[in-house]
Amino acid sequence: MAQQANEMRYKYIGICDHSRSAQYAQGLSIERLLDQINEIDQINQNLKNFKVLKGTEVDILSDGSLDFPDEILAKLDIVIASIHSAFTKSPTDRILKVLENPYVDIIGHPTGRLISQRGGYEIDLNKIFGKARETGTALEINAYPNRLDLSDINARKAAEMGIMLAINTDSHEPETLSFMKYGLGTARRAWLTKANVLNCLSFDQILNLKKQRISTKG
Repeated sequence: MAQQANEMRYKYIGICDHSRSAQYAQGLSIERLLDQINEIDQINQNLKNFKVLKGTEVDILSDGSLDFPDEILAKLDIVIASIHSAFTKSPTDRILKVLENPYVDIIGHPTGRLISQRGGYEIDLNKIFGKARETGTALEINAYPNRLDLSDINARKAAEMGIMLAINTDSHEPETLSFMKYGLGTARRAWLTKANVLNCLSFDQILNLKKQRISTKG
């Protein structure tokens, strides 16, 4: 994945495998995640003009807690928190609770829709947007063709409120990094600019922004 991103002339890539509860997706245990962190540190020592962000897509569990403890999340460069199960169990309240966590950088596919498969869960986006603006947490534009979540209309509203958006391909193999074009299409329809998009920042800017947010939220 990193090699493909480098060949696409990206400056960095975030590796955010699923967390341990996502057994259907071979989610990483804490031990496997720690091994991955060490491996990425070693890889970054040998890279020039390209970096790999250490990350996770951590499940938001049915009670609003996260699938990894904070001491593990604190070791990562980027943390995406997403709902993947128990869709009818207070998704709004669960996301609002997670937005308070100082280590969460992005809320993944906020409405949970899968095009032609299921509608989004019942969620109060106005409350989510308000809390995300308050905590400085980004929301994802998921570029995977079956998701495209947030929509252009919701992305526009988020941007108007001063919320950063992160365009993510949700890739599980190198070939699907090309899905970025679908996320860019959504962003353009939402009239976003570079100033609205988290991954238009540099590697160092992302890490500095995270430090500022932790110091404010922590």
